[in-house]
Amino acid sequence: MTNKYKYFIANWKMFGNIKSTKSINKVIKLKKFKKFNKAKIIYCPPYTLLEGFVKKLKKSKIDVGAQNCHHHNLNGPFTGSISSSMVKDIGCKYVILGHSENRSGGETNKIINKKIHVSLSNKLNVIFCIGENINDKKKNDTKRILTNQILQGLKNIKNIKNIIFAYEPVWSIGTGIIPVNSELIKNILFVKKLLKIKFNSKNTKILYGGSVNPKNISELSKINEIDGFLIGGASQNVNKFIDIIKKTYN
Repeated sequence: MTNKYKYFIANWKMFGNIKSTKSINKVIKLKKFKKFNKAKIIYCPPYTLLEGFVKKLKKSKIDVGAQNCHHHNLNGPFTGSISSSMVKDIGCKYVILGHSENRSGGETNKIINKKIHVSLSNKLNVIFCIGENINDKKKNDTKRILTNQILQGLKNIKNIKNIIFAYEPVWSIGTGIIPVNSELIKNILFVKKLLKIKFNSKNTKILYGGSVNPKNISELSKINEIDGFLIGGASQNVNKFIDIIKKTYN
């Protein structure tokens, strides 16, 4: 149970169709209850659904974000890509960058850095994903990996007030396995300390992502250091997503 202002970001990945838009009606109704005023809900559906979600959620207190964008600003000859200016133009307020699924596809810290720069220049709020893989964890290399991802990803960025950090251990995503509380607290406090030292950050939001579901949310929500959750598979099921929000505040 918590009274804290928390983020609930629904990353639908490559799932969803036009009919899926109807499912958010239940979440819109939930958000009207005073009890859930402190739940900051953000939907990040596939590009094909962004406009529909923006229109659907226009009069609600729920925001919309894209799952990625191209590192080139404005327009360009990049077939199949979408720029941060296009994401902004359609009415989105957020964009997820640096997700491990994109990193594994070849997205480097340098490219992520460019994406963060152009996204911030287009007045988008960035959800910046960081996290170690299983080999990094076994080598006790987590802190070095997180430091490199943060410092290289934020190179030449002075102000991080519009950046939310999502700590997502790669080995946890989609596996059903989550870190023990002590490990989560240790890594999140490390990130907060690093951000304070390097960017003079005091109130930066750190979310957790990786196999978040209705069964483990009660335990995760006890960790005061966590400012919210980036939710993948469970967010695609409206009942599970609502259950996660309810259990956080019950």
